[in-house]
Amino acid sequence: MDWEALWLSVKLSAITVIVLIPMAVLAGRALAYGQFRGKSWVEALIMVPLVLPPTVIGYYLLVGLGSQSWLGQLIENLFGQQLVFHFSGLVVASVIVNIPFAVQPIQRAFETIPQDVRDAAACCGMNRWTSLWRIELPMVWPGVLTAVVLCFSHVLGEFGVVLMMGGNIAGETKTISIAIYDSVQAFDFNAAGTMSLVLLLFAITALALTTSFTRRLGGQHGR
Repeated sequence: MDWEALWLSVKLSAITVIVLIPMAVLAGRALAYGQFRGKSWVEALIMVPLVLPPTVIGYYLLVGLGSQSWLGQLIENLFGQQLVFHFSGLVVASVIVNIPFAVQPIQRAFETIPQDVRDAAACCGMNRWTSLWRIELPMVWPGVLTAVVLCFSHVLGEFGVVLMMGGNIAGETKTISIAIYDSVQAFDFNAAGTMSLVLLLFAITALALTTSFTRRLGGQHGR
């Protein structure tokens, strides 16, 4: 077991969730309530990472944020560090790849809130932010929980984008998925099997607990 790679993957997953979920709440709410021209195109753009190969996304990030691009040079001048082949670049890539996993369940949760509830909040003098924090979030948090679990689990096992954007630098960008790949290449199938089993058990357990918890909560609300 490559504990350093596992810890790096867990840290990357946690940071990605912390950065992405607040943005996904705002985006999901806007898409659930808003009606504007081009909405279907925005939703399609959000869903692109689900159908586009991760290596393709990784390639565009590598080119767009590399030292040869104006954006990459600007970031390096501002922060003194390139995003490519650095942990911060993995965070950026993970946030972009996991946008649909975060936004979609939260958007669907907001769409279940009746219009009457929001109208009642407005009649009580609540502005949009107060309504969000005091009324809407307590109603949609199962969707938020689902988004957290999906994003965390997906980042934990992400390979293509991580390899393209970060390479394979031990202690910096070598995640558990890359460690599994390296073990297979070295014919160390015992280590690869152990690390794969850890990811498999975590994914099954996390998804099963989330589904069960959400179903129980839905049953309580239905009474």
